[in-house]
Amino acid sequence: MNKQTVRDIDVSDKKVLVRVDFNVNLDEKTREITDDSRIRAALPTINYLSEKKAKIILCSHMGRPGGKVVENLRLEIVAKRLSKLIGRPVITTNDCIGPEAEIEADGLDDSELLLLENLRFHPEEEENDPVFAAALAKLADIYVNDAFGTAHRAHASTEGVTKFLPAVAGLLMEKELEYLGGILENPVQPFGGLVGGAKVSDKVAMLENIMSKVDFILIGGGMAATFLKVKSYEVGLSLVEEDRIDTARNLMEKAEKAGVRLVLPTDVMVTEEIKAGAPREIVPIDKISRDKRIVDIGHRTIELFSSELHRAGTVFWNGPMGINEIPDFTAGTHAMALLLSSLDADTIIGGGSTADVVINMGLADKMTFISTGGGASLRFLGGKKLPGVEALLDKKE
Repeated sequence: MNKQTVRDIDVSDKKVLVRVDFNVNLDEKTREITDDSRIRAALPTINYLSEKKAKIILCSHMGRPGGKVVENLRLEIVAKRLSKLIGRPVITTNDCIGPEAEIEADGLDDSELLLLENLRFHPEEEENDPVFAAALAKLADIYVNDAFGTAHRAHASTEGVTKFLPAVAGLLMEKELEYLGGILENPVQPFGGLVGGAKVSDKVAMLENIMSKVDFILIGGGMAATFLKVKSYEVGLSLVEEDRIDTARNLMEKAEKAGVRLVLPTDVMVTEEIKAGAPREIVPIDKISRDKRIVDIGHRTIELFSSELHRAGTVFWNGPMGINEIPDFTAGTHAMALLLSSLDADTIIGGGSTADVVINMGLADKMTFISTGGGASLRFLGGKKLPGVEALLDKKE
């Protein structure tokens, strides 16, 4: 990584504004945190700054409040969980900018923590408004971006603020870039991609960019229907991106020319209705009825994918094999998670719903690395620049 990190700058006795990703999952009824992995992921940077006697000002978004105050998206609940994890108080504010935030920031002692209120209560955050960015920067002496999950967005707290403060990467950001960069630059061979999810369009750039680096790509999830359609299979009512059929065809042709095995399902689970308890069956891909839709991969496909993955030295996985929101359609996804957890290989999980599956199954510690950013990891592996990373200071030669 060619960017400076928090280790490359003197933070002692300085007010340090740290962009973290505390966009945690909440229970819809109780509003309790159901997964605190994003909070835990920020602890190495927080602990480092504490050890160096910095005055720590954390900022994050949560949910999609649409630029206005939404009471159940306030970050006090996150502050309580963070306080429990680190064993000391975390100060909170009613806003992320303005007089109250400035007073609290100025009053911090060495190693004290302040968590600002939800950034997205202000529409100016997502608009990357320079006045809002300057107001955030006014709180601190140094800026640290430790929120890889939002680094693909040019927002005020990820890109705009760097115009006003010296800006470096946090330890989580550094780890993300090193692991994801590593599979692009020097993966342990054979290198395979396990790719699912609903849409081909979400994965095109990533698939094209890794094509010259992988030995095989396994295609599952809803996006498999578009590839099967290219091969003239009947896919019934399955989601097919008609405007991406040529794209899928081109990807298959590129794979063939590059000597990359692009492996599609041989059997799938189908149903007439996408709902819990709906009748379902597993059929070969040449037996899909016109009145049914694909909702998961089948047993033979699980065996086929498993056979390929057992030979891998590196695996990158992004996207579920079925409809992740409905338990009846998750067998393929769970089978892949269990398999990857048992491999003697580098297993990199590409954030988003894939990371949620692995964490909820209690398999996180059995994977080499789990990214905290689904969209960011896809963009990075697609060879595209991340605004939140590009804005950071380069390493000194």
